[in-house]
Amino acid sequence: MSWTVSINLGSGNLQQGCGEITAQVSSEKSVRNLSPRFAAPKPLQIRGSLPPAPEIEQLYRQWKLLYLEFYREQSWHSIREIKIESGGITYFSEVEFYELCQQLTTQLNNWLDVASFHNIDRKLSRILDPAAEIQVIIETNDPILRRLPWHLWNFFEDYPYAELALSTLEYGRAESRSSSGKSARILAIFGNDHNLDLQADRNAIEDLPDATTVFLESPGLQELNEQLWQKIGWDILFFAGHSQTEAETGQIFINQTETITLEQLRNSLKKAISQGLKLAIFNSCDGLGLAQSLADLHIPLVIVMRESVPNKVAQEFFRYFLTAFSQGESLYAAVREARERLESLETKYPCATWLPVICQNPAAELPTWQNLTKFHQSDRALRHRKLRLPILLLASFIATTLVIGLRELGILQLWELATYDQLLNLRPAEAPDPRLLIITVTEEDVQNQPPQERLGTSISDGSLAKLLQKLQFYQPRVIGLDIYREFLLDNGRTDLIEFTQNKDNFITVCEVGTAEQNQLSGTKPFPEISPEQSSFSDFPVDDDGVIRRQLLGMSADPKSICTADIAFSLRVVQTYFEHKGKKVERNLQGDLQIGDLTLKKLDSQAGGYNNVDDKGYQLLLNYRASPIVAETITLTDFISITDQLQLRDLVRDRIVLIGTIAPSFNDYFLTPIHTAQQIKMAGVIIHAHMISQILSAAQDNRPLLTWFPEWAEILIIWSCSIIIGFWFWCFKSFVYRGIASVIIMLLIPGIGYVVFLSGVWFPMVSGLLVAVTTVGTIVSWTALRYKYF
Repeated sequence: MSWTVSINLGSGNLQQGCGEITAQVSSEKSVRNLSPRFAAPKPLQIRGSLPPAPEIEQLYRQWKLLYLEFYREQSWHSIREIKIESGGITYFSEVEFYELCQQLTTQLNNWLDVASFHNIDRKLSRILDPAAEIQVIIETNDPILRRLPWHLWNFFEDYPYAELALSTLEYGRAESRSSSGKSARILAIFGNDHNLDLQADRNAIEDLPDATTVFLESPGLQELNEQLWQKIGWDILFFAGHSQTEAETGQIFINQTETITLEQLRNSLKKAISQGLKLAIFNSCDGLGLAQSLADLHIPLVIVMRESVPNKVAQEFFRYFLTAFSQGESLYAAVREARERLESLETKYPCATWLPVICQNPAAELPTWQNLTKFHQSDRALRHRKLRLPILLLASFIATTLVIGLRELGILQLWELATYDQLLNLRPAEAPDPRLLIITVTEEDVQNQPPQERLGTSISDGSLAKLLQKLQFYQPRVIGLDIYREFLLDNGRTDLIEFTQNKDNFITVCEVGTAEQNQLSGTKPFPEISPEQSSFSDFPVDDDGVIRRQLLGMSADPKSICTADIAFSLRVVQTYFEHKGKKVERNLQGDLQIGDLTLKKLDSQAGGYNNVDDKGYQLLLNYRASPIVAETITLTDFISITDQLQLRDLVRDRIVLIGTIAPSFNDYFLTPIHTAQQIKMAGVIIHAHMISQILSAAQDNRPLLTWFPEWAEILIIWSCSIIIGFWFWCFKSFVYRGIASVIIMLLIPGIGYVVFLSGVWFPMVSGLLVAVTTVGTIVSWTALRYKYF
């Protein structure tokens, strides 16, 4: 049998006293055993009074100042309140604080031991059973009386199963129905968590048996409103984060920028209460103002912290309470047990047991965990075992369809390309390509030449002619000049023209560019050069400005003054292989082929691309995994070499590329291969990577990058979904599910990396996303199945 003692303090307060106090005593057994034909018996009623006690109010106010100062002095920043001010305290003594706690306890009990209150106190002692559970409800609207530590009343020492609650003077029963869920439905709101760790609160909720929880992380006001209006209803509303009470009005910080009062949720809360909301828990600071706001809506029960609360105290109380309550203890017993277990923390967190308090609507029925959980485990398991395979197939279908849809919309492309870049950078290191030599024109090389000879170019005609003649003497296989030359100057003109007309292994560049309205684009080819020695230097650039593709050829653009239709890299490779008796030609399928090597033409859906511009003949660019793609020497250093043996070793039978790396000429581009020191790569270096890619594929069996057909990618993505779904559903333990999920999340990138090393680009982001989506779909189904089954 349990008892309820309601002590109505009327309009009294500590300054004027409580002249009319009414205590009503009723037992749950007497009501339960009553026949339905008879009305419930009236409760036993006892009258008394209490004198003015302004010293208690003064003690409380002083206690609160020192309480807050104690936190501030100890630098306890994990308080579930946005700020704690010193309140003007200039000196603080912990001994003084503990003495003040004792004084407040003594004064409170002296006040309750006056003769005018004996009638209530003594009759309660004669009526109540110390072994019974007792609900003691203090009914008052006075803010100071509501904040007093009533649990320190000696009465609670004599009745170990009694617990205190607060109530307003006026209350009523709200029209309400039970939520339509088949388990306890919890709406858990995690608000502003500045300097807080709310994970323990989340863990405590997730460990509850037969509970369906929706977590809102830093929600906006609109999102919170929409959840409270859900027709299925909620049984428990939980809030963790920062809150405070100002002018007796409670405020909660629902996210980092929004602070609201419950008045702003009034209609939403009324709807939630009418649809079954029975308990609100505010595991945050100074919650009596929040409880007052909810009392006006006639919610059955609210649990709050009456003062600022350390994060650790809030976490432990909530965990103790949920454990006891979900194991069948009554709500009052669970609160008392959880509150008293906080005693072990009071050496570090003084007055921890003072903080939790129940605020009850006496007209409402108390909920129990058994009432909130209405579903039987055996029935649930049987029904869902039959649905396992169909739900697994449905989840995999939904996840795969969603991911494929996102891919088709191009939403995943940037992520896929970023993953592609990482894969390129994670490959094992390669040696520089020994078939290439790069001669770079640096800023120093530019400045070493007389400006009147250069006239804005990176190398003068005379210097270029001398360089080319010196190179040709040592028999390079190909000389590729990646420097625009739209006109020749008098100085060195004759030597350059003579050299270019007699050397078919000399390849030059021009730029096709992009034509603007009514204007020609690009740059002119090298003067008086044959078409077989001319090529374009244009790069295909992705939307994020990065070069990941190699353009081999395209139709001549009539709007460009550069009419070359073959790329610099391909023209150099053609010239290189012609000396070896090989040709670059098209096979019956129209693909370019060098011996047994087929250069697979890029399509618009290759790998992680979506509708990429695939005009012309393009390849994926498999950059060489080397800090330097080939041996590199500056123009000045090369010219200064006089040792013929050294020059022969540098040049003979090699492809020699000449290009500027001087920053002033701005010939730099973003690539997937970069370091913290070098974000962009010079154009001549990129050309070297392109040439090396084809040479290495043709002569060293180094793989060109390719991709799966689109139908195969869809099949692989769907297989990832099926596998993760099967593993996840086979394990009922959260630990094993977590392990299985981690294994899959590591396995997909691992397989993708191995496949990439063999030359195939698989869109790993799609594989990972479909795995996550499948798990999310199954988890959502697990959470929602109580609603529909």
